[in-house]
Amino acid sequence: MTRVIITGAGSYIGTHLNAWLSRRPERFEVEELNLHGAWDASAFLGCGCVIHVAGLAHRREQPGDEALYDRVNHALALEVAEAAKAQGVRQFIFFSSMSVYGLNCGRITSQTLPAPNTYYGVSKCKAEQDLCALADDAFHVAVLRPPMIYGRGCRGNYPRLSALARSLPLFPRVQNERSMLYIDTLCAFVERLAESGAGGLYFPQNRDYVSTCDMVREIAACHGRRVRLAPGLAAPIRALAPRVGLVGKVFGTLTYDQSMSEAFRPEEELSFAETIRRTEVGA
Repeated sequence: MTRVIITGAGSYIGTHLNAWLSRRPERFEVEELNLHGAWDASAFLGCGCVIHVAGLAHRREQPGDEALYDRVNHALALEVAEAAKAQGVRQFIFFSSMSVYGLNCGRITSQTLPAPNTYYGVSKCKAEQDLCALADDAFHVAVLRPPMIYGRGCRGNYPRLSALARSLPLFPRVQNERSMLYIDTLCAFVERLAESGAGGLYFPQNRDYVSTCDMVREIAACHGRRVRLAPGLAAPIRALAPRVGLVGKVFGTLTYDQSMSEAFRPEEELSFAETIRRTEVGA
């Protein structure tokens, strides 16, 4: 049995990982650790795997926030990892982000280099570098750079898009592709990674890319609505997507090459339509 500690008690990802791994009590003993305020490094004694999901995200960045992001997403992650290593933890799984690439649009391959352009992205990138420097034969550091994660109760951009799909009668017809990651697919990936004890850099994502138009239609259908897709706007939207952040996030193409995501990939996945249904109305 592997004792697993998930940092970031009460977080969306942490709560789902706890529930998922706890379904196998013969394999995992799971607990969450709250890092708000004082915390005790001795909690890591006898722990085999630490999954660090604690961090600052999903907030509008303001001038002067750089130090806050660095303290929470970089310095705290390093402090936790150093404490875990000192207590004999074998594997440290760190949740980074696709944001380290600084892209609203693009096709990311194994040759694409990080170039963060937000406080959030910079703080995650710095954390990756310092955490990987701690890795050795006895302390394996696994870094995850997931794309947008969605599922029932999720935060971030998905709820905003869902609200639009449930209210707009028309939506621009734009053919794009996005890498996305359903929360249960992420949990299945982390389960296999934790079982392996491995380190390395990982890019978990759904097997298929997602079109924003298809996602809007699926969301609307879950609520008994039909959204008409309006032609004629694709060209100006595609021109704006690389230059205007909000347009790029909604209508731009942003993907990982699927070949980057084969490691520890779950053997079975729900269909995209089913993941949207469970996100919108529950299992």
